[in-house]
Amino acid sequence: MKLSIRHETQYEYSAPLRYALQSIRLTPQASAHQTVLHWAVHAPGQLFAERDGYGNHAHTWSMARRVYRGAIRAAGLVETHASPWLVDADGLPPPPQVYLRPTELAPSHRLLAELSREPLAGGVTAPGVMALAGAVRERVAYRKGATSVRTNALEALALGAGVCQDQAHVFIAACRSQGIAARYVSGYFYAPDAPALASHAWADVCIDMAQRRWLSVDITHGCLMDERHVRLAVGPDYSACLPIRGVRSGGGEESMRVKVEIRPS
Repeated sequence: MKLSIRHETQYEYSAPLRYALQSIRLTPQASAHQTVLHWAVHAPGQLFAERDGYGNHAHTWSMARRVYRGAIRAAGLVETHASPWLVDADGLPPPPQVYLRPTELAPSHRLLAELSREPLAGGVTAPGVMALAGAVRERVAYRKGATSVRTNALEALALGAGVCQDQAHVFIAACRSQGIAARYVSGYFYAPDAPALASHAWADVCIDMAQRRWLSVDITHGCLMDERHVRLAVGPDYSACLPIRGVRSGGGEESMRVKVEIRPS
């Protein structure tokens, strides 16, 4: 499937902005799952391309002038191939062992270990992984507004509700509790009947550590990654995959509007 994507983030400030520095992860990279036919990112300042510590395409930019508004735009065309099995490219950091460690948003806890004990009792297999995804959906129902971007996996489990980010964090933390490497995936999801899911999150599970082979699982939809998914970035949790993060001086109160559009091409 060929998917045309437009992602725009607009900022407005109540006072003049004097300086801004931002890091952007809004560029998909080629894999067995997707071919990037064309892609462009635009910012109010000159963009400098780089690879971050998790192998993601990233850009940084800075601005030192007085403004009251600005926008970050990313757009392009990606062809998806519905390949949920991925192998990390040679030399691409980091090794899978990095994704065994608990993080602030995906902490270690006995309740998360209990959640994954039965589904993963037979080891890290595709049926076991899908059984765990189902268990997470049963315990953490999808409900907007129940959590925030700072909610961790244990808190979402206690609440019994959250969004795709929370379901991914619970799933990842549960995998790690059984000694299975898992990582957070940020990206896009084409769902014409659910535009709120255009910006989406799911997880990769390492099936073979030596071969760096991963299986990509959408916990929210109870499926493996398919032609509706476009991958942007991976990391230990959401905090490593923020589409835009940065610092600023001045600007007073900030308001932000995000618009994501996805359509078949």
